Amino acid sequence: MTSLERLLLLARMEAACRETRRHLGLIERQIARRAESRTITDRRKARCHGRGRSTWTQVDERLFREHADHLAFERRGEIEALSRKLARQEQAITDLRRIDR
Repeated sequence: MTSLERLLLLARMEAACRETRRHLGLIERQIARRAESRTITDRRKARCHGRGRSTWTQVDERLFREHADHLAFERRGEIEALSRKLARQEQAITDLRRIDR
């Protein structure tokens, strides 16, 4: 394999790795948005929006964490599969870079 072919392969591998990372990040953001939405729905209350005052309480934060944990548990198979795939991709990239040295 020529050095140009190796560089092209490395570029493709890095792009695939970035895509996997992006997908994992997307899942994390979806979970956070859904957990926040569920928390707000569950904790309906008069939320006065005073200047510089947060309406997010410690109870809201605890409920948010519970929802986020539950949602992550529901998607654990997908998250674990992507995490394993990302680890394999990163290892392959490291191995290819080591060969080039």
